[in-house]
Amino acid sequence: MMGLKTSEQKMKGILKESNSYKLICGRYIKVPEESHVLLLMLSIIAVAGLLRAFLKHTRVPILAVLLIFGFIVGQVGRQYKEVSMVIYPILATNNYALFHFFTPLIIFMAAMDMDFYILKKLFWQVAMLGCSNFFMTFILIGYFTLEYNKYKWELGSCLLFGVVLGITDPLLAVRPLKNLGVPKMLIDLIRGEALASYGIASVILGILKTMELQSPVPKEMHILLHLCHDIFGSILFGFWCSKIVQYLLSDIFSDTVADVNVCFSMTYFIFYVAEWLGMSGVVSIMTLGLLLDSISFRPGIDVIVIRFLILLTFLCQAFICSIIGIILGCEDLSYLKFHSGFFTILTYFILSLVRVLTILLVSPLLMNSGFGFNWRWGCVIVCSGIKGSLCLISAPAFNDMIMPMKSPPQAFLAHIVAATILTMVLNSELSIRSSVVLGLCVVSIPRQMAVHNAIRHIGEMVDNTIALSKTEKILTNVIWTKVEEITKIEYPVQYMAAQIKQNLGEEDMSNIEEDLLEEARMHVSIIQMSSFEKQCKDGNLNEEAARILIGASKSYSATKGKFMSIHDVSTYVKTKSVLMRVKNLLLYLVYSNEREKFTPPKSKFAFLAYHIVFSDEFEYAGHILSLLYVYPMMMHLLPVVRAINVIGLIIVNYYFVLLYITEAVLKIAVMKRKYFSYSWNQMELFIIVHGLVDIFFVHFVTLIGEDPVIVQITTVLEYFRFFRFLRIFKMILPTLIELIEAQIKKRLSLMYSLTKGYIRSQEDIKRLIRQIAGQEPVSQKLYEILEKNKEEAIKELGLIEHECRDVVIALKTKQAIRSVLGKALKNLRFLRSRGIIDKIEGTKMNKIFLSKIKELNHFPTVIPPPTPEKFLHHIVWLEDKDVLIEFFKEKAHLACFDYGAVICKEGEMPQGIYLIISGMASLHGTRLKFGIDPQVYHNPENTKMSFTDYCTSGDIIGELSCLLKQELEFTATCETILQACFISLEDLYEGFDVFWPFLEYKMWLKIALNIASQYFEEYLASEELAYQKVVEFNNIYVETLLSYNELTIYDNTMEHVFVVHGSVIDVHTEAPYYAPCLIPKNCTQIQGTSEISKLLVVRAPESVLKSDSSLQGLNEEQMYLPGRQRRGE
Repeated sequence: MMGLKTSEQKMKGILKESNSYKLICGRYIKVPEESHVLLLMLSIIAVAGLLRAFLKHTRVPILAVLLIFGFIVGQVGRQYKEVSMVIYPILATNNYALFHFFTPLIIFMAAMDMDFYILKKLFWQVAMLGCSNFFMTFILIGYFTLEYNKYKWELGSCLLFGVVLGITDPLLAVRPLKNLGVPKMLIDLIRGEALASYGIASVILGILKTMELQSPVPKEMHILLHLCHDIFGSILFGFWCSKIVQYLLSDIFSDTVADVNVCFSMTYFIFYVAEWLGMSGVVSIMTLGLLLDSISFRPGIDVIVIRFLILLTFLCQAFICSIIGIILGCEDLSYLKFHSGFFTILTYFILSLVRVLTILLVSPLLMNSGFGFNWRWGCVIVCSGIKGSLCLISAPAFNDMIMPMKSPPQAFLAHIVAATILTMVLNSELSIRSSVVLGLCVVSIPRQMAVHNAIRHIGEMVDNTIALSKTEKILTNVIWTKVEEITKIEYPVQYMAAQIKQNLGEEDMSNIEEDLLEEARMHVSIIQMSSFEKQCKDGNLNEEAARILIGASKSYSATKGKFMSIHDVSTYVKTKSVLMRVKNLLLYLVYSNEREKFTPPKSKFAFLAYHIVFSDEFEYAGHILSLLYVYPMMMHLLPVVRAINVIGLIIVNYYFVLLYITEAVLKIAVMKRKYFSYSWNQMELFIIVHGLVDIFFVHFVTLIGEDPVIVQITTVLEYFRFFRFLRIFKMILPTLIELIEAQIKKRLSLMYSLTKGYIRSQEDIKRLIRQIAGQEPVSQKLYEILEKNKEEAIKELGLIEHECRDVVIALKTKQAIRSVLGKALKNLRFLRSRGIIDKIEGTKMNKIFLSKIKELNHFPTVIPPPTPEKFLHHIVWLEDKDVLIEFFKEKAHLACFDYGAVICKEGEMPQGIYLIISGMASLHGTRLKFGIDPQVYHNPENTKMSFTDYCTSGDIIGELSCLLKQELEFTATCETILQACFISLEDLYEGFDVFWPFLEYKMWLKIALNIASQYFEEYLASEELAYQKVVEFNNIYVETLLSYNELTIYDNTMEHVFVVHGSVIDVHTEAPYYAPCLIPKNCTQIQGTSEISKLLVVRAPESVLKSDSSLQGLNEEQMYLPGRQRRGE
């Protein structure tokens, strides 16, 4: 029991009267008259909640107030029997029960707050800082207590006093810094140091408990074994438990209650199982918390689960502080004199001195680690040594280890509580003050300008919303001046940034561009991580790929000036090259009966040997022969058995050598000299030669007697018989090759997912470039960097697709299925929220969709690529119609190109379109003109900029140029050996004429949708842009506008109008709009300014229901009839 024994005895004296109460099991037990412990617990919860509500905007430490509250309750309990009856069950509780009840959840939440990827980067720094601080506290506090404490504590008690004070609370240490704008790297460094200190203290506690229970083993060896068991065993146990928890949380049929239950229950279950197995439950829980992240939870569940666990963690801290206060309040504190207070103050200053010495000791190493550590960070770390609930709950447990002292029983706990309150009050304030005074919270000029740009962008969006709202008839009587006045955004940083721009000259602004680019780089990293998480939650990126990408982003974000490229993520290359070497080695070793290389001999013996050697039975007999030798070899290794069966083993050896010789003779009779060129045959020859030499020496020993030299040589030769088992390896070679091929394909599939997710994140970033970088030079430079990284990623994607088409096809098919099912689930939720689908029916349909998604886990990893004839079915504007496919199948022919060959050149007239079947081509050229007449709009900067794109299997080269009969705007070069299906320009226009006008319109629709998905995705997030869906729902169509022709837009039938080719002007304001762009809704009439302009029109929801198709009066059968038949010719 804890040092509460004296308090418990006193309370027992007060509660002498007792009654017998019947338990559920039927037995009787004597307990105090009434137990109101539940009232105490609810009171603590209520007081903690009220304090959090009233003190949340102050710097008053709530836990320190709860300690005082508990102390007051304990003092009242000493005087009044009614109160003592309430608190008695707390005093009668075992120390370790309290420790094990509250600790797991606090440690789990502290570890979850720690960024695992930053911990990997700072592991040695965190370990060095945590260990040095803990052990210096342990030694200096122990020495100081031994020398200057008047309670005459023994050396062990003083050292344990230092161990407890060496624990830093990982939650309280960083809480004052979270909302100040302090660098996240510094916060994680402080939190990691606190976790390390508590991990060491928990391991020490475990060793002391074990030494107390068992002691026959030598102490040094016992401590070493227990240390390894506590650290490495606990980490390994926590790692595998985290995999189990991630698997349970990834169940798509789970719900919020189940996820909360899994997190809460598994935390305690893993802790108790680890303790039961003799490991450290604290280290296991730390490992579990570090390995769980937001990706481990289903979309939207992580916020709910974490909020619930934060609530429980706060309650655990509140219970700890209140209970420790009650325990201390129940004691007679008359022994506390002036010396006790002075000793506590000195202890606090020693703790601060230890942190200063620690920083001075490790700062040279931390400064050279390259993550931005400086003396300002060191000052904040010194001030962040806050002791908290973990220190308090550990004190009774360590107090239990202390031998009886000649001092008041609760002096140990009293000084721990006093030091904890001092650190809570003083260090919290010092952390905040030091961060502010040292400039760690100052918003830098680039940051101010970035905030200014973001606020300006929000203001523009507000102004646009007001401008569009003014056009609505229902809002005509709104007082818009009042709306504009109230919605006007006023933010101090906005004026600060504007003032900076006025005060800084051109030279100063040019010098600050580098800082602005660095600030933009940090925003790019944040947007990338957000994009990866969104892709994972949408089902477009698997969890493993998302974790790798997020980890790489966090790692490279700490490197100044480093933009993460796809090559930084491509850790698979090294692994893949190793796997390929192993595979090539195994392929070299594989043995195959190449019967066709050998002609049947004419002689009868050789002819018979030919049929024997190249039969499957002969191969199986060789494998059985290798397996049969296992039993004699085992007998040979056992001295007693060998001595009994010497003659039998010699005969068996003769027999096996004879079989090997027979096998070799049969093969030589058939293969002749070629027999010696195979590696397995060479090994068989070695086995035969070794067997003959072995037989000679065994026979020689029996002739001349046991000569020591001959016996030693014979013994060595006998051990070489193990080479006979290498023949077994020949059996498992095909299986090993299949396993390695599966691993290679798995790595390539992972890399394809990584690259695709990276490209998608680059596209998401490009949409926000203007908001990230306010200045045009910074924006332009950022765009060039992102475009270059995207081009490298697209090239890498094409190479992967060329290398393993079957893997990529399977992955694309799986992702397409997942995307379709995800959209179906989204539509189902929408229909359920509107009451269109009943709740019961919606639940059933939801289970059907979720079961289909779960079946994708068993989707094949390889799908054979389609034949060239089947690729015509992949041209979307043919819509898989037999009449169209048969027409172009007769016209198309196969074209093959070598690596480096030029398919078409910029400036030349197109010869036709190329549908890539296999391989990859790169497109290089000047910036795409999008059909804009240079006389209408000419930008000199565009002529200096070039574009690069890559086309892979299924892509079409030359569609737009063939439609317009204009020069090509790019040069297409083969990056690999390439096969393509070629349709000439004449054949294409013959198809246009035969299937007029539908085929040409469908091509334009496909091109317009590609441009829309690339440039206008943010405006079309709720629209289905897949070609087949557009044709099915008829929600989007293409409108043609010739030069000087006018068109009325944004009537009741149009939702959005995009210029995808050419240019137009607003008839009323003459404002120009150049492709690709979105025409604003205040523009109602436009005029074409290019030779031909193409508009992509998104129908309003009401008009979609009313319209039959973009071409009136034609049914499905008429649409694909030849043009002359439709025109009646």
